[in-house]
Amino acid sequence: MLATLRGVNRDVAGFVALSAVWGTAFVATKAALDGFPPVFLAALRFSLAAALLFLVTAAAGRSVVPRTRGDVAPILTGGAFSIGAHHAFLFTGQDYVSSAVAATLLGLIPVLTPMATRLVMPSERIDATGAVGLAVGFAGLAVIARPDPSNLAVNTGALYVFGSAIAWVVGAVTTREDDATLGPLALQSWMALTGAVMLHVTAAALGQGMADVTAGPAGYGWLVYLAVVPGAGGFLLYFRLLDRLGPIQTGLLEYAVPPFAALFGFLVLEETLAPTTVGGFALIFVAFVLVKRDAVRAALRRRLD
Repeated sequence: MLATLRGVNRDVAGFVALSAVWGTAFVATKAALDGFPPVFLAALRFSLAAALLFLVTAAAGRSVVPRTRGDVAPILTGGAFSIGAHHAFLFTGQDYVSSAVAATLLGLIPVLTPMATRLVMPSERIDATGAVGLAVGFAGLAVIARPDPSNLAVNTGALYVFGSAIAWVVGAVTTREDDATLGPLALQSWMALTGAVMLHVTAAALGQGMADVTAGPAGYGWLVYLAVVPGAGGFLLYFRLLDRLGPIQTGLLEYAVPPFAALFGFLVLEETLAPTTVGGFALIFVAFVLVKRDAVRAALRRRLD
């Protein structure tokens, strides 16, 4: 019993720590964007993070050489969508919205995933309650974005972040690691490198590069922080929690991160939290409970047994 309690306490501590660390990522990104163009910033972050992850993987004595199609496929899809497209849209969106708004909008990811899964695998079904949950989730998006047809530019940031959520979901439903011979850490290292290459190419196509960087020491400090702490360190802790808690409980991170993003945004950048953001967050969380109610119930039952 004592060992079980210690294990639970470690899991809770790890969950809170990762929520806080990933909450700071939104604030660090917002601060770094003062001196870096967004897509180029994402490219630099994941170049550094990939190098660190490869070093950790090699130091652990794990294989880092992809040998089969089962290794290459998730590296390409995860790198292209979950790292590349996701962060290109997210960092661009954060040029327009606060840290808390960006983190809250990403709470749509667990809500959108069943819809995407239904498109990829027709055998999956969304029942009436799930459909209501999807509608509630989009209502949360509308509350946060506050669409104004007469001034669409106001909604630009929210739309970019929403696009980043869609990119992450596409990566989640198309990335299959069942046939991979590499471990999760090695796969993540390659995904980070693949995403970094894609981001560098995209940044060049958009005309973003070192010539546009105006960052001083503080800006480069935020870049290193992004790569080391929420980047490499965050992913290491994430995979540990994923192995211990499973995907449903780990997925609740999407709802634990926004309060930390709001807190650090207020403390570091003096960002304020609009009531509409709080209301939108509540709606998105309700949507998650409706869409994933069976899985949440089963996870809670296993945890209590």
